[in-house]
Amino acid sequence: MKDKLIQAVEAKSLKAEKPYFEIGDTVEVHCKIQEGDKTRVQIFSGTVIARKGSKMNEMFTVRRMVGEQGVERIFPINSPNIEKVVPVRSGKARRAKLYYLRKRTGKGVKLSQRHSEHTSGK
Repeated sequence: MKDKLIQAVEAKSLKAEKPYFEIGDTVEVHCKIQEGDKTRVQIFSGTVIARKGSKMNEMFTVRRMVGEQGVERIFPINSPNIEKVVPVRSGKARRAKLYYLRKRTGKGVKLSQRHSEHTSGK
């Protein structure tokens, strides 16, 4: 009984069309940012190093290098503040979590490219 009620409430908040991307892909996440009474879209681009959860609790972690410093953000897939996720480049990954990239700097952070149809190929 309780599960059906929770599923009914969660179904309203799920996005109809989920973006398709995989671990190791370089993505651009378009986030809505509210400053006072103005709303703008900010792009956070980086490599997807983790994906976890399911349905309403599904999240993904994006990592990028800013100078010599690594920056990670965790985004819920079904958040209304995420406008869209655009895959830019497909990376070759043989693991589900790419936490080993945290120890790397420079060119070692870049994954080898895998040719895929779901990337825009900028």
